[in-house]
Amino acid sequence: MLKELQAQPKDKILMLMEMYKADPREQKVDLGVGVYKDAEGVTPVMRAIKAAEKQLWETETTKSYTGLAGDPAFAAGMRDLVLGDAVAADRVAAAATPGGTGAVRQAFDLVQMANPDVTVWVSAPTWPNHVSILKHMGISMREYRYFDNETCAVDFNGMIADLDGLKAGDVVLLHGCCHNPTGANLTLPEFKKVAEILNAKGAIPMIDIAYQGFGDGLEADAAGVRHVVSTCPESLVAASCSKNFGIYRERAGVLMAIQEDASKTAVAQGTLNHLNRQNYSFPPDHGARLVGMILADDALKADWMAELEEMRLGMLKLREQLADELRKLTGSDRFGFIAQHRGMFSRLGLTPEQVEKLREDHAIYMVGDSRINIAGLNAKTVPILAQAIAAVDKA
Repeated sequence: MLKELQAQPKDKILMLMEMYKADPREQKVDLGVGVYKDAEGVTPVMRAIKAAEKQLWETETTKSYTGLAGDPAFAAGMRDLVLGDAVAADRVAAAATPGGTGAVRQAFDLVQMANPDVTVWVSAPTWPNHVSILKHMGISMREYRYFDNETCAVDFNGMIADLDGLKAGDVVLLHGCCHNPTGANLTLPEFKKVAEILNAKGAIPMIDIAYQGFGDGLEADAAGVRHVVSTCPESLVAASCSKNFGIYRERAGVLMAIQEDASKTAVAQGTLNHLNRQNYSFPPDHGARLVGMILADDALKADWMAELEEMRLGMLKLREQLADELRKLTGSDRFGFIAQHRGMFSRLGLTPEQVEKLREDHAIYMVGDSRINIAGLNAKTVPILAQAIAAVDKA
């Protein structure tokens, strides 16, 4: 049987990592991998995580299983962090998952269980794994316009025109903030318009929020999510702790299912528990427990928020520096959008040929669609990148 398996296409980002590692040039820049890095190129363990780990090491008495939905304190903390008071707590079913990817996969499982003929709408472009998982599961998928390659901004008129084709029961996948891969984000008034359309069409929002706190701050980044869940009768929210808590390898995520009323929450919670049991039984606990501890402790939470804000402001400074450097080198504001984008990523609007030239001639590695990880830069490498972009842009 196993001999019948076919080779799967390699992940483009992982292939890029291998090429970067094999490149012998000393002055090379990795802007491909989607992890936060500080000015020294390190993905640090955040102070609050270290402190919580120490507390846990000193007080933990067992490594027995948690519940099927994970640590209740984690679910409650994440519900408050992401949703605030937008919906009553008794309308929210929640289950811990192996990272944000696990939450997305469980959400797709949930909608497919509820409606085997469901169609999921995704932005063009979206995180490639959204599309990959949907195809793997055999779920019908449609795209809605999102990114204007000329302006490198949201094509909101195109998005609204495409969403006019929604049918009742369709699921619309939205990015809560810090859109991956483009960095171009919906404004709150635009989120409100989208929610109006979803309600008019009878469609269900599914929101993937993986970078809360990396854009305009914890509260501002959740504003669109909170409006949508407060105005739509049913919603799904997949949240990741990998980036804003810096616990990538711990795989801490959560899926929240918001019901029309509290009488339906028990069934939804039981379904989330069932899906966890079918896929991996009990979710990973270590990272989730640390997050729960931090969000429940005023001192730890304050320190976490302070360090997260330092990270956010650092990325904004790099964005502004890169936009300024390119303005000087090109004599235009063509790349001014970089300072307007938010989160770790920006899509630069370069051609695949220009991206290849950046790699071959300048040892600068980015994804083929010209997505760059802003957090892969520092004050010294920003001018190097700007000069290389200006050079290929003139060629």
